[in-house]
Amino acid sequence: MGAMALIESLMEAATVRRTKKLKQFQTVELRVLMDCEGCERKVRKSLANMKGVRSLEVDRKQFKVTVTGYVDANKVLKRVRRRTGKKAEMWPYKPYNLVYYPYAAQVYDKKAPAGYVRNVDPTFPNPQRTDERYTSLFSDDNPNACSIM
Repeated sequence: MGAMALIESLMEAATVRRTKKLKQFQTVELRVLMDCEGCERKVRKSLANMKGVRSLEVDRKQFKVTVTGYVDANKVLKRVRRRTGKKAEMWPYKPYNLVYYPYAAQVYDKKAPAGYVRNVDPTFPNPQRTDERYTSLFSDDNPNACSIM
């Protein structure tokens, strides 16, 4: 009976390990301020030995660090901040050709790398809101506007 209880407890422990939440394979992009080769080396060294990292790319000119693997984005960000002491944030830009047209106000950022604009949600009017429909109804720009005016 003692051996049977031992086997059951081992089976239960194995089941608990399997049901533990696994990290998903993902790509994490960070913006880290780096000035020289020493800064770049420090960032590489801080992330190279992190558990789950499969590949690591550092682009010092764009201040971009790309980590691919079974990692958590917040843990990668915290690790860079703690180990290097550098200012780091999630990559705030998206490629220029993927942005919705027309551009929303304050999308352009002079500090953005070439080919990128700040990643913001588009601010298009909601067609379900009535106040926006009424304002465009009596507009001079609207060819179907009320002709009473």
